[in-house]
Amino acid sequence: QAQLVASGGGLAQAGGSLRLSCAASGLTLSSYAMGWFRQAPGKEREFVAAISWSGGRTYYADSVKGRFTISRDNAKNTVYLQMDSLRPADTAVYFCGADPTGDYRVPASYSYWGQGTQVTVSS
Repeated sequence: QAQLVASGGGLAQAGGSLRLSCAASGLTLSSYAMGWFRQAPGKEREFVAAISWSGGRTYYADSVKGRFTISRDNAKNTVYLQMDSLRPADTAVYFCGADPTGDYRVPASYSYWGQGTQVTVSS
């Protein structure tokens, strides 16, 4: 059974950093583009970043561009999201998704999802 497990969330101060990981089992991530999304309480899930299957192309939401970096290690079957210069507005549950069949910015395009990891940024 395919499973994505997101980890690395926690509490950070504004200006700090966290690195999220998304590890897969039963699924070979090297075959898929991947994305990170986040969802704050009372809000819809929003696109954060995406990466092509090879890692050669990356895409970011304007709100995180220059602060977050998505990367992947296909040998470890894992995708990462390095989050720097964190802001309180980055507080949300972060989800990783695999295999977007349509627009990579749209959650409904993704075939597989992880369970989410909480990121809380204090001011």
